[in-house]
Amino acid sequence: MATVTSAAIAIPSFTGLKANSVSAAKPTTVTVSAGVRTPKLSVRASLKDVGVAAVAVAASVALAGNAMAIEVLLGGGDGSLAFVPNDFSVAKGEKIVFKNNAGFPHNVVFDEDEIPSGVDASKISMDEQDLLNGPGETYEVALTEPGTYSFYCSPHQGAGMVGKVTVN
Repeated sequence: MATVTSAAIAIPSFTGLKANSVSAAKPTTVTVSAGVRTPKLSVRASLKDVGVAAVAVAASVALAGNAMAIEVLLGGGDGSLAFVPNDFSVAKGEKIVFKNNAGFPHNVVFDEDEIPSGVDASKISMDEQDLLNGPGETYEVALTEPGTYSFYCSPHQGAGMVGKVTVN
């Protein structure tokens, strides 16, 4: 073990990064002054490692977000009285977000005669007198029983504002 006898010494160090299969190291200097050590931190992750980690995190978030909810617009962008989409599938327990878009007021009522047996339509539907009155207002439901569910908007059912969801 060596001892420091001078006031300051310079110790070269290398990061060990590679560029185009040729070792290209940039020397840095650590100064030690009369028995006082200056800590030096080094990061050994390459940009490739950081990029792979960032892509993995972004993909996980995107897949988790998409797997957990579907958005259904109440009223088409062209002003039509429709659910958009009006026929879709979801996974068991996946959240469905019905979002007021155009032509409101709207609501979401599941037809008790066109849902899987044993499911209580009143527990998954909005009350027929409750309405989403403003843009962006939402109603959320998660269906847990596999099967096909028909639903409608009570103020606009006669105009054809109906839909169907299949739960897998």
